[in-house]
Amino acid sequence: MPIKPIKNRQQLLLVLAGVAVGLLLADSLVFTPITKAWRARAERITMLRNKLAAGEKLLERAEVLNSRWAQMKEQALPVNNSTAEQQVLNAFDKWSQDARISVNSITPQWRRDRDDLVTLQCRMDAAGSLGTLAKFLYNVERDPMALRIESVEIAARDKDGQNLSLGLQVNGLALNNLEEKR
Repeated sequence: MPIKPIKNRQQLLLVLAGVAVGLLLADSLVFTPITKAWRARAERITMLRNKLAAGEKLLERAEVLNSRWAQMKEQALPVNNSTAEQQVLNAFDKWSQDARISVNSITPQWRRDRDDLVTLQCRMDAAGSLGTLAKFLYNVERDPMALRIESVEIAARDKDGQNLSLGLQVNGLALNNLEEKR
């Protein structure tokens, strides 16, 4: 079928309007959804590649991480509450005597976060000089026991700042199923 030549301006505008409407419909029904789907797919591919790279790095470090986890399980607090509290209190006593600080109070409190994870929170208030408190905190951090310092508050007790008070919160890790796995 031969295409008829456009004879007047009105027919030309009608054809151009039809082409414009067709392009708008094609854009809204075909091109825009395809572009959005393509971008979403590209973002998902990028996210999956990042996860794959992170997983590969994790696999490369698996031996180190497994040995570190085994070490952490060995250093976890005992499941028996009184034994664990006594162990932590003895450690506080040893660290405070080594650093020569005066301990005002230690308040242990147990928290059950999950079935296999129990933490012992200890709040300690003590006093000493900057050097002795620093040595005490160093002893806490250096000890291999599964303890983590949650907060440290140091305040001056005199106007010269020679006598300081220390508020320390430490969490100890106890794994409930650790005994079953041994």
